[in-house]
Amino acid sequence: MYSFKNDYGEGAHPKILDSLLRCNLEQTEGYGGDPYCRQAGERIKQLMNRSDVDIHFFSGGTQTNLVALSAFLRPHEAVVAPNTGHILVHETGAIEATGHKIIAVEVNDGKLTAPQIEAVLTAHTDEHMVKPKLVFISNPTEIGSIYSKAELEEISRCCKNNNLYLYIDGARLGSALCSSENDMTMSDMAQLVDAFYIGGTKNGALLGEALVICRNELKQDFRYSMKQKGALLAKGRLLGIQFAELFQDGLYFELAKHANTMAALLKDAISNNGYQFLTHSPTNQIFPILPNWLVKILEEKYEFYIWSKIDDEHSVIRLVTSWATKEEMVDAFIEDLNMAIAAHQNL
Repeated sequence: MYSFKNDYGEGAHPKILDSLLRCNLEQTEGYGGDPYCRQAGERIKQLMNRSDVDIHFFSGGTQTNLVALSAFLRPHEAVVAPNTGHILVHETGAIEATGHKIIAVEVNDGKLTAPQIEAVLTAHTDEHMVKPKLVFISNPTEIGSIYSKAELEEISRCCKNNNLYLYIDGARLGSALCSSENDMTMSDMAQLVDAFYIGGTKNGALLGEALVICRNELKQDFRYSMKQKGALLAKGRLLGIQFAELFQDGLYFELAKHANTMAALLKDAISNNGYQFLTHSPTNQIFPILPNWLVKILEEKYEFYIWSKIDDEHSVIRLVTSWATKEEMVDAFIEDLNMAIAAHQNL
């Protein structure tokens, strides 16, 4: 069985493992005060052309969102998020558990818009309701779509005009930035948002995310919040070493490009056979709509999620490729797909 279930099923890129082994017996300062965390932070700052941002390293995405959003918000303030948002669907109520309501907005393509944010503000008028304060979006979204620079600029203007924080979940940020349809850089993001994180877990690291705080008022005492919620790692260098390697010689983007390329091969093959997709995704997650008989055949050799049911005869599956996806296995999937379709047509 070969898995297309996720992009964190493999371990880590060999360069990262080599770096961890090479530094293994060094003695360094703990809790992110080591030279590797500083080096990683500097490389990320250089990439964004920003020396005035704060960078903090976390072990996972849910932990990053939990600590950041709870630190940024006052007790009565709430988060505005698309109804597909990771914090709303797949984080076990972590944000709500800190006392902050998430206001869900119904979206079609995973993306939130400025008019939708304005509508939420119109509906929340006084102290008898929670106060919308932070807009949460993901790039790419949970269903693989990406924001254009123009779309993000519009959301950013809306947030600035209404004194809202803008936060981006970047668990798969590399995939978005390396998409053939992307027109935005990490530097653009640093100018348009108040905070975002760069995902390493799903792009070649053993684990780890790098939170970038761009807005000055959000920086104060942030490490206190990290420590209080168990996110200040004693062996912080384990995260710094990985991100220093990812952002040396463009490795981070090289790995994301590979994942996107593998997904594009699958997408083209499925499309060429006449099948449609649940959503347009130019990243490393695709959501084809397939007949159930074909899904059953593919499940004999490949692992993937059945995302949703379309009708009695069709289902949406999710195929995810990673930095380590083998092209020969993508070719094998395509060959098995084509053979199954040909055999069915000859019945």
